[in-house]
Amino acid sequence: MFRIQTLNKISAQGLELFPRDKYEVASELPNPDAILVRSASLHSVAIPGSVLAIARAGAGVNNIPIPVCSERGIVVFNTPGGNANAVKELAIAALLLSSRNILGGWSWSAGIADRADEVPDLVEKGKSKFEGPELRGKTLGVVGLGAIGVMVANDAVALGMNVTGYDPYISVEAAWNLSRAVERADTLEGLLAHSDYVTLHLPLHDTTRGLLDAEKFRIMKKGARIVNLARGGLVNEADIIEALNSEKLAAYVTDFPTAELLACKRALCIPHLGASTPEAEDNCALMAVRQLMDYLENGTIKNSVNYPRCRLEFRSPHRLLAANRNIPNMVGQLTTVLAAAAINITDLINHHHGEYAYNIIDTDEPIPADIVEKIKAIDGIIRVRTLERAP
Repeated sequence: MFRIQTLNKISAQGLELFPRDKYEVASELPNPDAILVRSASLHSVAIPGSVLAIARAGAGVNNIPIPVCSERGIVVFNTPGGNANAVKELAIAALLLSSRNILGGWSWSAGIADRADEVPDLVEKGKSKFEGPELRGKTLGVVGLGAIGVMVANDAVALGMNVTGYDPYISVEAAWNLSRAVERADTLEGLLAHSDYVTLHLPLHDTTRGLLDAEKFRIMKKGARIVNLARGGLVNEADIIEALNSEKLAAYVTDFPTAELLACKRALCIPHLGASTPEAEDNCALMAVRQLMDYLENGTIKNSVNYPRCRLEFRSPHRLLAANRNIPNMVGQLTTVLAAAAINITDLINHHHGEYAYNIIDTDEPIPADIVEKIKAIDGIIRVRTLERAP
């Protein structure tokens, strides 16, 4: 019986995937095998030693102490693409909001609600104050071509925009899904210089923090518009407020309000609604649960942020799983211990991701507890467990 602790309200569609005869799921659960979380912070939480995996029902993992988990052999999963359509739809709405001054017009209209019969004439006289350009024929620069960025780029093409994409690390899968009409930018600076609109769809880390700053804004067209539904830290806040106040930029739509941005008239702040749809919550929960189950039952790793993708068809009766530091001769030491115990290896796979590696080793014979302990004693081994194939 696997024990799953939930730290947020998780979509019922996802939780229903757990077979009741194999899983116990609860918010208060001692010694869980895994944790399922959305936004709850784990940075100040004592993660039990029993935890093998943490699944985040969403793409961002800022609420999870990744280095700590990696050192303890806890595989951290996220659900990239689970909320992609929800964020894409909001990004398209944000492009329109940045362009047509819909919010300004709405606020003005609300202010004349008590003028009764005068309203039609006032509307006709006042509407010119809220004029804004169409998207069709304009150039959109998409920075980051992951699941969301690709969908935004493709839909912008369908709207008649000229779309340029920049992502030096684009995956093969994303490239297959990207419209042929999307042009490739060789540099971020080149994309910024030619774009009427820029939308950001990339993670926040040391190399992307403050990616758009005063230097980048100077490159951009006067009156350009920026959409940021990815992470607030991608944009230098003080610099963009200055660019907005000086009218270098016409608008900034962000999903990450601050007091300073709320005070800036040209900043349109949305209260972090990117993934706030019931469909996105269901999709992310379903992905997270499936990934947890596959890891706990088969040792498969998919969509982990700290350990490598690793899958091996479970055909032999016995399986050894070992997480280790990515240093030389680890596979050799593992196989030597098994060979010395006369345990025949039928199949194995070893993948690495940065400083860490992961092994799946299938055997004909069961692996005794004393052999598991010998493997745990190998310098560089972080975590070891065994599985038996379901009949």
